[in-house]
Amino acid sequence: MNQEKHLTVKDWAKEDQPREKLMALGKKSLSNAELIAILLGSGVAGMSSVELSKQLLADADNNLTKLSRLDISNLKRYKGIGEAKAVSVIAALELGYRMIGENTEIKSQKVESPEDLFNHIARFLIDLTNEEFWVIYLNNKHKILGEKRVSSGGWSSTPVDLKPIFKGALDLNATTIAVAHNHPSGSVMPSREDKLLTEKIIKACDAIGLRLMDHLIVGVRTDNATRNSQNWFSFAQHGLI
Repeated sequence: MNQEKHLTVKDWAKEDQPREKLMALGKKSLSNAELIAILLGSGVAGMSSVELSKQLLADADNNLTKLSRLDISNLKRYKGIGEAKAVSVIAALELGYRMIGENTEIKSQKVESPEDLFNHIARFLIDLTNEEFWVIYLNNKHKILGEKRVSSGGWSSTPVDLKPIFKGALDLNATTIAVAHNHPSGSVMPSREDKLLTEKIIKACDAIGLRLMDHLIVGVRTDNATRNSQNWFSFAQHGLI
């Protein structure tokens, strides 16, 4: 019995090859698997780059957000994906997410709501596996002057020193600040320590004539991270500031 020959990408009709398809029909014509196949460049014996990409996507429930959470070691578990290919996939997905951040940043230079604040700061916090604490500086018209990471800690906590927060405010002539930190666990409900820290920051702000606009807790990324209200918690919105 004749064994059916396995076709690689090079054996396909030219219009079906990902790179050629992109050049001929444009980027919108490609599926997610075909776009990832271009990043991978080649497959392995018995599996084309497109088939390997389909396997990656299937294991991530065909969800690019879930795929973006895989690190180099996760990706290298797939036969045919070494460090270079893993880095290419991670870098491409991160660029896509940063592009979303740029678009939302343009809209949220002036903070008029907790959602504006989330849209600005989420890209720094939403994919981390450790807690970080950030401060955002604003003028009296609520225009963002800048932001700064105050501390980086472990999976469930990070120490916060107030001095860098207020030094940055003086350097930028800020009249208002907002603070934010992430919960890698995904739960955005504030802990007792989160509430105590917020009260401490409010008192320190009052003492030097600053206003604390909000304290956000950011969860993990979801498919609609920049629009999903369940992905973050606002102290101001819940009457805690």
